[in-house]
Amino acid sequence: MVATAISPDGLPLGTPSPCSAPQNNRAARTLAQLISALLLAALACLALPALAQAQDLTASVDRNELAINETFTLRVRYKGPQSGGQPDFNLLEQDFEILSRQQSNQYRVINGKAESFTEWALTLAPLKEGKLFVPSLHLHGQVSDAIPITVNKAGQSPNGNNRQAFLEVELDKDKLHVQEQLLVKVRLYTTVGLHDIATDPLQIPGAHVEKVDEQRYERRIDGVGHAVYEITYAVFPESSGELQIPPINYIAVTGRRDPFSLFNRNAQRIRLRSEAKTVEVEPKPDSYSGTHWLPARSLGLVQSWSKDPEEFKVGEPITRIITLRAEGLRAAQLPPLPKLNVDGLKTYPDQPQQEDQPGVNGVTGSRVETTAIVATRPGNYQLPPITITWWDTKTGRQRATQLPAFRFNVTGLPVVDSAAPGNTQPTQPSPSATEVEPGFWQKVAIAAIASHLLWIVYFFYANKRNRAGAPQKSGRTTNKVVAPEKLTELVKSGSPQEIQSALRQWIGDRWPEVRTLNLEAAAQQLNISELSQLVEMLNSAIYKAPPKPLNRQQLQILTDRLTRIEDEAAPKTEALPGLFSG
Repeated sequence: MVATAISPDGLPLGTPSPCSAPQNNRAARTLAQLISALLLAALACLALPALAQAQDLTASVDRNELAINETFTLRVRYKGPQSGGQPDFNLLEQDFEILSRQQSNQYRVINGKAESFTEWALTLAPLKEGKLFVPSLHLHGQVSDAIPITVNKAGQSPNGNNRQAFLEVELDKDKLHVQEQLLVKVRLYTTVGLHDIATDPLQIPGAHVEKVDEQRYERRIDGVGHAVYEITYAVFPESSGELQIPPINYIAVTGRRDPFSLFNRNAQRIRLRSEAKTVEVEPKPDSYSGTHWLPARSLGLVQSWSKDPEEFKVGEPITRIITLRAEGLRAAQLPPLPKLNVDGLKTYPDQPQQEDQPGVNGVTGSRVETTAIVATRPGNYQLPPITITWWDTKTGRQRATQLPAFRFNVTGLPVVDSAAPGNTQPTQPSPSATEVEPGFWQKVAIAAIASHLLWIVYFFYANKRNRAGAPQKSGRTTNKVVAPEKLTELVKSGSPQEIQSALRQWIGDRWPEVRTLNLEAAAQQLNISELSQLVEMLNSAIYKAPPKPLNRQQLQILTDRLTRIEDEAAPKTEALPGLFSG
């Protein structure tokens, strides 16, 4: 028999009462809520140290939007308990260039609460446009937040009109021909003091680039004064097509430099970046008929002589100097002049001299060709004209510059030339109307030639006897004492013509065998490098158009060396006939 316990309600024990069921459900829900709250509180307590640690390393920027040619400042602060070390800032170099970096340790008290931290301040310049991020940095297990940065094109930032410094690039033309000069002007504007300005030289693939001018001046923009630093480049494209002028970067330090401060905390390093430019390069025009392609702003030919061409004599060298000068072309682009080939004239061309003169209008190239001319027989001669065809870049059409033909007369007796036996006898004079003894002039000519040959033989043997004899203390000693002093004095303050005259006299006294020759021929005959350089410098100062100023210091050095040369250094005079050889 089973006994059943009866509750006061008349129900068996263990049977739920209809009135107690809701109360039990509420209790269960309350218990569950209590457990959930306890779990959340526990999780919050566990998360608090992590949140506190995340705030130990923070990063901030002074602005989130800027132009590609501007900079911004990133500040990274660490307040954790550990000391030493620094974040890995190399992570920034993927999208930014680090222009400067400063570190400071600070301690301060705010509202009675003391705190200390280490801070790094970095000046960054973006390397590209678009949406960038300052990456998260790590230090002692702490991580900073990434920071978004918007980089616009140059000059499109909100404060683009109020920048303290900016760059401007100007091209003198937007279309040109191949090998034609293009001027690129880069201007740095600033309203604040800048120092330690640095920039990389302009480099353009497929083009020759030269820096030709540099200027500093002031310019007012919208009533605000700007200091301007301008650099001009001459660019010569080597092929047709589209020529890209890449952006140019400048790095400078703002603020006034304090020579008594080691840190210059008020100074800021900035980076400026110019806009890229594009220019169209056209090929050589099909209508151009010149032998050499010469695109220039102007081109000229100038001729000068070492002395008056009206005094031409047989066997006496005279120097012809032709200068080809072109504005907007380099000297390497200028062609050689036609060779001189005239019957009865022997030519001895020197090495051409090439020079580039940079200026505000770019490069002016010049080519100077010097030729010694010797007439072998008398008569009237004509040097042919010289014509140079070129392309005028100002008018866009073909032009030609011509040096006219030059006529001159040569007097004297013909030179005996073994290569031309038919010319060994002088031309017979025409009969005169007056009665003259037959053969009179022939006898006079023969006597003059015989006398001249006797003098040559006498000087030859006298010179040979002096060289083979005792130590050379002849009459030349007087010239070595007096003439060099006079020559040295003229080198210091005399005119080029006075120096040339004194040098000719001194050379003739020291080496009598070349006394009848001019300086050019004497320099060639004696083969002394110092004398050749002296003659070249004096000719450039006297006959070159425009005259080239004398370098007195170099002239003095060459003169001193020349006056110290021993007699043995002078070559034999037997090479003289080689000047007239075939």
